[in-house]
This record gives sequence, C-alpha cells and structure tokens, in this order.
Amino acid sequence: MARKKQAGDWVLVWSDEFEGDRIDPNKWDFDIGNGFYDYKNHAWIPGWGNEELQYYTREPDNVSVKDSLLTLRAVKESLHGCGYTSARLKTLKRDGTPLFSKQYGKFEFRAKVPWGKGLWPALWLLPVDDHYGGWAASGEIDVMEIVGEKPHEVLGTIHFGSSYPKRELVTHVYPLPGGSLVSDWHVYTVEWEPGEIRWLVDGVHWATQTFWWSCSKTKDGAGVTAKKATDLNPWPAPFDQPFYIVMNVAVGGNFPGNPPPETPFPAELVIDYVRVYDKVGGYGEPKPRGDGRFPWQKQRD
Repeated sequence: MARKKQAGDWVLVWSDEFEGDRIDPNKWDFDIGNGFYDYKNHAWIPGWGNEELQYYTREPDNVSVKDSLLTLRAVKESLHGCGYTSARLKTLKRDGTPLFSKQYGKFEFRAKVPWGKGLWPALWLLPVDDHYGGWAASGEIDVMEIVGEKPHEVLGTIHFGSSYPKRELVTHVYPLPGGSLVSDWHVYTVEWEPGEIRWLVDGVHWATQTFWWSCSKTKDGAGVTAKKATDLNPWPAPFDQPFYIVMNVAVGGNFPGNPPPETPFPAELVIDYVRVYDKVGGYGEPKPRGDGRFPWQKQRD
C-alpha cells in the first residue's frame, strides 16, 4: 500500500511507480492468450470479443520494467496462430481475486502512447463482479484510448446499459492542444464520484458524464433494452461498485481495423506511474440525473 499523501482535495491510497526491474505480482496479473471462455454461454470467445489479432504474453519482449518505467510492447510476430504478441496487465488475479479495486476515486496515469492504424492502446477500468449482468450491464470506464491513426485525439468512454448486444456507450473526444501527440508524455485522469465521471488530461478537465443506465433483464441469454423505469437498476448503477485497473496494447479488431504494412512495430505503451486517490471527506449521496431521461429516449450528454 502506498504511503498516503495529500494532493489538493484527494489523498493517495494506492500507486505503482515501477521501481525495480520487474512487475510487482502483489499489484498486477496478466491476461494470457487471444480470448476467454464465456462460462455463462459455454463458449470460447476468440479475439477478446473484438476480433483482436494479438496473443497476450508475460514475456520480456512484451512487458518490462526499467528506469522506473513500465513498457507494454506489441510486436509483429507469430504465436499460437496469431500474427502479433502484446501484453495486458490488470489489478485482478486470473481467478477473479482483486489485487486492487476501488469504488469511486481519482485514477491517474502518466504515459506515452503508441499510434498507427490498427493500434488500440488503452487505460481503463472494469468491474470486479458482474453485479448487474454481463458486459456492459455492469459497466466499463475507459480513461484513455485512441483511434490508432489519430494521434492528436484522446477518447474517454463509458459502456453501460444491458448485457451484449444491447449495451450502450458514450464517447468524448479531446483534441490535444498545441500540436501535441499521444506519443508525448501526458497525464490521463478520471475522477469518478457517485453520479458523475470527469476526464482530465494534464490537469485540464475536458469532459463530464452524468447520464447512464443499467438493466439486468435478459431474454434467451442476451440483454434487452429497458422499456420502463422499473426495468432499471437503482441509480447510479452500474457505476456504484468496485472496479479494477486494466492497461494494454491491442492490435486490430473491430474498433481500429487491421494494421496495414506501414504501421510501425514494435508499438510501445510506456507508463511512468499509476496513482489512485480517495476524496477527502468522502463522496456523499449520488448526484441525481438532471433531466429524468430514460434509456429509450434520445441521449445527448
């Protein structure tokens, strides 16, 4: 546990400064492979559900710690039928036990991010438990991701709603100022409180989200869109439960598309630190939704 220290209205409660020469196993575990088994539907999900092309490893070519920096490296090489290798770290053990998780707080990453068509680096948060149902009924918070060929833009996204395929998302886009690129050093931050999520880059508050919803109802194993207020889980679900941290560099898939020959490899996501803060004085009651909108109505947040 990190030594607590004050930072404005926030107090540091957990961090990794990446000292030493290896990943701290008390803080991080690895996802391995090119997919996962969906126990609920008894099916193997290749490509992590996104048709991604990489095979995640824990090998030194894909993840390393040196000079107080963590490097996650996507490499163009063949392994187990995949054309690329990479790494994905998380503060959750593969058996589902949290190494670190938090409900509400300030999550901060200082990083240099690779770019190029077909690259999908991300710093994000996932729920420890599918308390409200499968993705994305239980939520996802993306602190930072990019469209690979747009190095001048940062995306901040939340996923919510019902279980796939009836999930919803809201994405905010931030043009980096002054000609800066994601491959420069930047500090990416989310401040998450009951009923409100804020995104910051280099201390500049650039987006706020105050509307989402969660529905646990399913039909034939798939999520359904809420039709009435009683279908909804209590506000501010799903963002009212502990989430853990994920950091990775994906390659290809249905979001960035596949990389063309000119995309540079290796592609390195370099992280100086990860810091998590708690709000001094606590968080109080959830902030109410301001306009009483429902999922089936047009959203403009």
